[in-house]
Amino acid sequence: MLPEGFRPEASPGRTLPVNSLFMTEAISKHPAVERVRAALALHGLSPEITILSDSARSAKEAAAGLAIEVGQVCSSLIFTLGDSTEPLLILTSGRHRVDTDLVARNLGVTHLGRADADIVRTATGFAIGGVSPVAHPAPLRTIIDEALSAYDVVWAAAGHPHAVYPTTFKELLHITGAQPMVVGD
Repeated sequence: MLPEGFRPEASPGRTLPVNSLFMTEAISKHPAVERVRAALALHGLSPEITILSDSARSAKEAAAGLAIEVGQVCSSLIFTLGDSTEPLLILTSGRHRVDTDLVARNLGVTHLGRADADIVRTATGFAIGGVSPVAHPAPLRTIIDEALSAYDVVWAAAGHPHAVYPTTFKELLHITGAQPMVVGD
């Protein structure tokens, strides 16, 4: 006889199939995704947010899920300026890594630090892997990778590791107030 309250679906090591339609709807209505949708609407934009079945935590994963070039993925990375905890958002093409020494020199600071998960969450309101270029609790100093201008369409995170939306370099410049810069090679 099974113990009272036993639920096989809650047993360790047991995974149940997920209804992909349910998952898509749940992610689409996630509060962070709704925040991104609302922030874009404030700028007159209403792109269709795409829900990927696999995670888009990295540019490579997002590109594979969308069947696009990795360079078309706009990664939103948070760094800190010098020895401070002041956040800096860098919107970079997935085709290369950010050259932190180059960006630091261009900004006139000694170095950039990689922000930890707490700084990322506090600065952006999002967890690592779902950081969107928009919908942050307060405006962030933002740099945009000039390499993104090579693409007609780029894809950015929409507040959840499975949610992305199409945009353009010009739209990102407009809605974020970002400073264009070469950030890698």
